[in-house]
Amino acid sequence: MKNIYTQLARVAIAKAVGLGYDFDVEAFVSKYPNLKEKGASFVTINIGKDKLLRGCIGSLESYRALYEDIILNAKAAALYDPRFSSLTKEEYDNISIEVSILSKPEKLYYIDIDDLKSKIRIFKDGIVLKLGEKQSTFLPQVWEQIPDFDLFFANLCQKAGLNSDCLKKHPEVFIYQVEKYSE
Repeated sequence: MKNIYTQLARVAIAKAVGLGYDFDVEAFVSKYPNLKEKGASFVTINIGKDKLLRGCIGSLESYRALYEDIILNAKAAALYDPRFSSLTKEEYDNISIEVSILSKPEKLYYIDIDDLKSKIRIFKDGIVLKLGEKQSTFLPQVWEQIPDFDLFFANLCQKAGLNSDCLKKHPEVFIYQVEKYSE
């Protein structure tokens, strides 16, 4: 049996791309009542045998029921990730789904870049970077593609629309962990 989180995301994506899918969300949530608790999730869609990124959208804070969060983020990852065109019916059978359930982000206090380096746990910590009105995040899984601290943060700064050396401006940094579920 598929994981309940990826199963829920897959159904939401199928409906989002216009595939008829007979699925009773209410019965599913009744069977798994933990889905009614508030939770924050990210839904990542990969495509093809090489599992290329096809969409990734999520929530950093818990503010709605986890099942609603997963459904809405799955639809958004399929249709509204600004980096990609909307997923099509034809692509649906070639996707794989990953759902990450996030812990609450906690502010990380640091003195300078060396201090920050000593406090970040590579491969374990997801990072939220904030500077003024600009913000970005990388899930802990991104460390697998960018295991170098300096390069990871340079990319995170750029994702926020900042210069790659934005750590020199001492942005706020929050860390979180995830429970990852993959198909």
